[in-house]
This record gives sequence, structure tokens and C-alpha cells, in this order.
Amino acid sequence: MEFNNATYDCVVVGGGASGCFFAINYQLKHPDHSVLLIEKSNKLLAKVKISGGGRCNVTHACFDPRELVKYYPRGRKELMGPFNKFQPGDTIQWFADRGVELKIEEDGRMFPTTDDSQTIIDTFLAEMDRAGVEIRKSCGLDSVRKQDGQFHLKTTQGMLQASNVFMATGGSKAMWQHLESIGLTIIPPVPALFTFNIKHDLIKDLQGLSVAHGQVTLLGTKYEELGPVLITHWGLSGPGILKLSSVAATWLADQTYRFKIKLNWNYNYNFEDVVDRLKDLRQESSKQLVLGLREFNIPKRLWHRLLELCRISDKMRLADLSNKHIHALANSICACELDVDGKSTNKDEFVTTGGVDLKEVDFRTMECKQIPGLYFGGEMLNIDALTGGFNFQAAWTTAWLAAQNV
Repeated sequence: MEFNNATYDCVVVGGGASGCFFAINYQLKHPDHSVLLIEKSNKLLAKVKISGGGRCNVTHACFDPRELVKYYPRGRKELMGPFNKFQPGDTIQWFADRGVELKIEEDGRMFPTTDDSQTIIDTFLAEMDRAGVEIRKSCGLDSVRKQDGQFHLKTTQGMLQASNVFMATGGSKAMWQHLESIGLTIIPPVPALFTFNIKHDLIKDLQGLSVAHGQVTLLGTKYEELGPVLITHWGLSGPGILKLSSVAATWLADQTYRFKIKLNWNYNYNFEDVVDRLKDLRQESSKQLVLGLREFNIPKRLWHRLLELCRISDKMRLADLSNKHIHALANSICACELDVDGKSTNKDEFVTTGGVDLKEVDFRTMECKQIPGLYFGGEMLNIDALTGGFNFQAAWTTAWLAAQNV
């Protein structure tokens, strides 16, 4: 059935996390208004369904906005105000009010106690039904323009009119191109959360090993991150690598994902520390085999590989280490240089930078500065975060804020 120029108080474009959350909160605040949500696909909340391995990482247990914004390489300054109005604590309460309890895992990530993303989806669908949100699936948006104070939306199911529009189409290149054509600035998208492809004898066949205190530096830059590093079949992953891929996303894209890193396998030690400690051990425990040394908290198989590359045999004792051996080993531990040749997606996640330039948006209301009545939320904006529930929190916050201010 075609719309035939039907008029609504508000049209929501996009049936993902941000769009659905906005629709619910807007309709609850304005029960007498007509709200329509259109979704290009035949399913709502598809990304919510697969997030967190099917459990839905709803948010993160970080309740101080000053700390929370540190997890956003892009959007850090702009999100401070919004997070002071709606942050993870408010997200927890919103779901609790609807009978959904969230639990905190050891790393701070928060999931429904059911460990099932369908719990979140069912809650949203029930709330939209209760609030009276009209939903039209398999309905794509071809264009939107404002004329005589009204928005005119051309969809695959006919023309619509609306007083206000909330855009939540995620990383839609087609929609970004359309917005660019009507005068908005769009930051070109690039991947922002990925692992590093590395082929090197040092890590060959060591997949599954990890170190807790890695320090990774992009050579020739100021980019450096601390955190666990995991050896994979294809190279390196883990929080330290993922954080670096996010903060340096644009630079890495400019390098076409071919660059060199310097890796310290334990940032609690620097080159001089290792040299001094090995010399002390050479005196204190001269008969001990170097292979059995566990001084620097490096996994046994990785330690063995480091010794091999430094030409230190399994039978060599600490007393047999020359100063040349010690310096080579210290360099391998604290300043290991590896060539990166490409990237791989982290699990099933695919996060990008890019989107509507943050300068185009009033973050007190999420309204477009150039086009009053046009609002943005979620991944439409040039905002992205580290893994751990932070991207969803940005979606909840921006959608809630817009819903209060339309």
C-alpha cells in the first residue's frame, strides 16, 4: 500500500538500535503525535540480533561521563554534554523499568541476564507496539528535502510528508551521498576496529598465545596503545591492537594498511630494565638455563621463539649469555619490530569512522544546524568507539536526546 503523500509529525528512517530507541522515547513523550518508522530491509534490529555473539552487549559499566568519553576516538568532546544527560546508568534503568535486568561482566561489558539479544529485540518491539509507533518494513528512502516548512520524503512505497525527521540509517553510503548533495558535510568512512595481518617467524604457529601488558606503537607516528595482545592465525589482535586500529584509523587507511609496528611484550620493562636484570641474573643464577627463565611474564612458547631468533640455544645457561645476546634479547622483548600487511575484521564486528560531520549537529538537541527539524543519531554521525558496548551507548544517548528535543 502506497503512502500517497500521508503526513506525520515525525518520520524515523532506519529500524536499527538508534531508530527504534528514538521512536519509542519520542512517542512516549508525545503520545498525541503520529510517528512512522520506515526500514529498508524486512527486519528490525538486525545488528542488535548478532551483537555480542548473539548476547547483545547493551552498554558498559562506566558511569562517569569524563571517563566514558575516553572510549570514543571520534566524538569525545561532543558526547560529554549528552552523556551528562543520558549515560549507562540511565540505560540500565530504562531497561529495568521494562523488566529487563542487565549484568556486568568482569571486563565491564553489560548483557541481559538471559544472555540472549532477542530479549532486547522483544522489549523494543513490545514498547513500539504499546506506544503506537507505526512501522513500515521493506521501505527504502530515496530522497528527503525540506520545502515550505515540511519534509518531503520519497520512498519505495510512495511520497510522505513530515514535520520532523530522525535519520538513523547507520553507515549508509547512499544516504550520506544524498545528505552531501543537499549541502551537509560528510566525513568519508574508513574501517576503525580491526586486527593486523602479520607474517613473521616470531609468531608463526603461536596462535592463541597472549600477553597481558603489551605496548604497541606505530613507527614514525605518535600513535601508541597499551593493553593485552593476542597472537592469531593471521597476525595480532586483542584490546591493545584494536584500540590502536581505532584511534589511528584514518592514518592507517592512508597507508593502505601497510606499515610497521614496534611491540613491547611487557610494558612494565624497558630496554635498560631488561638488560640490567639479565646481567644481574647472569651473576645471581649463572647455572640456570635461559630457556627456563620466567622473569618477564612472557608465555613459554613465545619465550622459546624469542631465544631462537636471538640465536640462544635451549641448552645455554645464564652464565653463557654474552652482552651481545643480552642486548638482542632485550631488543626482542621491548622493541620488537614487525611489518603489517593488511587487516582483518575483528570477529563479526565491522565498525567504521565517518558520517555526518559533527560540526553540522547541535549536540544539545541532535538537530542539524543547517536544516531545522532534521535530527541524527547513532552511526549516521562521525562517532565511533572501542569495543565493549560503547557504540550502542552512543546510539541510546543520541536517540534519547533527540527524542526529548524534537
